[in-house]
Amino acid sequence: MDHALRVIEFDRVLAAISGYAASEPGKSKVRALRPLPDAASARRALAAVGELRALVASGEGWNLDAFPELGPALRRLAIDDAWLDPGDLLACAKVMAAGRISRGLAERLDPDGLPVLLVGRLWGDRALEKRIAATFDAVGGVADGASPELRRIRRALTGARVRLVEELTRFAGSLPERVRVPDASVTVRNGRYCIPVRREGKGIAGGLVHDASASRRTLFVEPARAIEAMNGIRELELREEREVERILRELAAAVRRHASELAASYGALVELDALRARALFAAGMEASPPAFVDPVAEGIRIRGARHPLLALAPGGAVPFDLDLSADERVLLVSGPNAGGKTVLLKTLGLLSALVQSGVVPPLRAGSRIPFFRRFFAVIGDEQSIDASLSTFGAQARNLAEILNEADDRDLVLFDEIGSATDPAEGGALAAAALERLAGQARLTVATTHLGDLKRLGDDGAAVQASLEFDSRRLEPTYRLVRDRPGRSYALVIAARLGVPEDVLAGAHARLGPEHVSLDTLLARLEAERGEIEDLRARLERRAEETAARERDLASRETALADSERAAERQREVARRETLREARDRVEAAIARLESEYAGGDEPARRAAKRAVRGEVERALRTSARKLLALGDRAPAAEAAETPRAGEAVRWSASDRPATLVEVRGARGVIEVGGLRLTVPLRDLTPHSGAVAPRGKRSSSGGSREAGERRPIIRVETQIDLRGLRADEVDAALTPAIDAAVVVGDLPWLRIIHGKGTGALRARVQEILSGDPRIRLVRAGGAGEGGTGVTVAEFE
Repeated sequence: MDHALRVIEFDRVLAAISGYAASEPGKSKVRALRPLPDAASARRALAAVGELRALVASGEGWNLDAFPELGPALRRLAIDDAWLDPGDLLACAKVMAAGRISRGLAERLDPDGLPVLLVGRLWGDRALEKRIAATFDAVGGVADGASPELRRIRRALTGARVRLVEELTRFAGSLPERVRVPDASVTVRNGRYCIPVRREGKGIAGGLVHDASASRRTLFVEPARAIEAMNGIRELELREEREVERILRELAAAVRRHASELAASYGALVELDALRARALFAAGMEASPPAFVDPVAEGIRIRGARHPLLALAPGGAVPFDLDLSADERVLLVSGPNAGGKTVLLKTLGLLSALVQSGVVPPLRAGSRIPFFRRFFAVIGDEQSIDASLSTFGAQARNLAEILNEADDRDLVLFDEIGSATDPAEGGALAAAALERLAGQARLTVATTHLGDLKRLGDDGAAVQASLEFDSRRLEPTYRLVRDRPGRSYALVIAARLGVPEDVLAGAHARLGPEHVSLDTLLARLEAERGEIEDLRARLERRAEETAARERDLASRETALADSERAAERQREVARRETLREARDRVEAAIARLESEYAGGDEPARRAAKRAVRGEVERALRTSARKLLALGDRAPAAEAAETPRAGEAVRWSASDRPATLVEVRGARGVIEVGGLRLTVPLRDLTPHSGAVAPRGKRSSSGGSREAGERRPIIRVETQIDLRGLRADEVDAALTPAIDAAVVVGDLPWLRIIHGKGTGALRARVQEILSGDPRIRLVRAGGAGEGGTGVTVAEFE
């Protein structure tokens, strides 16, 4: 399998995917991926990739900071009393921090998934992280404040060095000018402080020579007077080194106590980083994981497949689809050179190897592939001088291995099968091998230029396919076409590349009749396919144009319907305003009659008023219902500012003149038609005509005080008069009828008066018979209360 993965460039693809990892250990983990042993393991890995992909894409997201390689530090921690250098300790602290921060992912993950198990292994110790961070300075060295003893030693060391440099500077200045080096200063050689002097001044300066210049003319001398001071500095330096080592040992011991947790957390972080890299790759490719199907019983469906490396490159790759039934086990791909056959071959191998390694390959949703047990691939020139193998010899050796080992759960990829030898013999060998593999391997994909193999699909032994080539532009389209072999275009391409015409003519003359016949047939098929594609494109354009016309027609129909509704609304608004004006005139006429005939027949006058008002109110309610059906609650002319108490208003539910008596927050008490009602203020609009409350009008028997409050009437479908006297019925029943007709627009009113002496029933029927708004009066039915109830049905 390793050989197959190498020749399909599996490692190159993994290297590209590893670029999505945040850390070097994560990159190494991705590059080390290999196909998993079973489909269940692969599904689990793909599910983990999908879960992290959704997590990264969510609004909260997940950013993993880079963390260092921890392998060497963990190996040293396994050794008792071994101390870690500053770099290793800082690496441990960074891994602790990364693990501690990422532990918060647990609540956002599937409790049964792989990522939550990895997150559960993460560990971090905030206090230990801070201790390590406080021990080192910005450049990674042990800081002076790591311990009080180290601070004291370094202060003493600094002071001793300053004093020594000052002493050597004075001594160098006291030397004769002939032995001094111009612009020279105190320097350090082999860890000792020295002064530069000319070679001839060695005896004058005295002391020890530690170094010389390249020209050997300048010596770096440690004067005798500096040796004792330098020894003191060296002793301080040794004490500093011992204190630093002690600090590092203590820190290493503190980390060693948690070595197992740290190692587990580091391993989980590496796994999570590798999963996250695969999730980012899948998201960038907009890839969907395929389903694994039974290798023997189910067919293959590939949708939108692309070569991963080409998909990552600028310009992308041309996707292809492929469907093979369960009994179609050999796919033979032909076509011209540089047409993409080898890329297709590698793509099919890569898609399977990647998905079995837990990587979502560049595929669209709906793909199905088998889980292959092994991969075999023969791609490229594998000749070997050392093994005395020619190109064909290497092919034959690989073919023998495949035929001896492949079974019905394996994938076989063979590029240019039967080539590199006599075409007739190579084609015969290839045909026989493919017929054998059709019953032996789960899927064999081979490419060829051999004409004999292009006829192999005639007996059903192989599915022929080709990669399309534009014969007019002489360019490959890289589109996979099933059930049709492809032309090689060798002579056409040679002509384009400048081969002389006489040579091409000779080549054409040498082609056998079978080759010419097959090539002519394939050319005709390509031409017919081109015509079909052109026809399909024209049909698609016409379908789009038809759909656009249908959308335009529907839009125009909607606009026409809206226009008709708007016109109808305008007509109803005009009719409503006309009815309102008529109502105002009727009210004015009634008021004038009342003033002129104040002492007339009261029942007759009241009945006349009701009849006129009822007719107008019914017309207004009909208009209001039509406007509501047309989509407007009320005409735009009614939209105005909220009225105030004491103002004349109209209520949208009745359209009768009313007076706003009181405002109660978002609701108001109005007096309309002799009733007081509580209604939403949003349903009221100011009215220019004045409407006097009944308390301000006088009559012979019904006047009230101006300040007297009327009861607020609720609209009900029934009224109970039991317990009232006959002379009290009018005062209770008339408002209920007004409310039912004017306010509630009810179809009927149920009046409960009981049986008793019959006086209440007689008075009720007398009142109802004189009201023109009532079209029918009847006794209650069996389920309505019988003769103890009277039902009034309205117009």
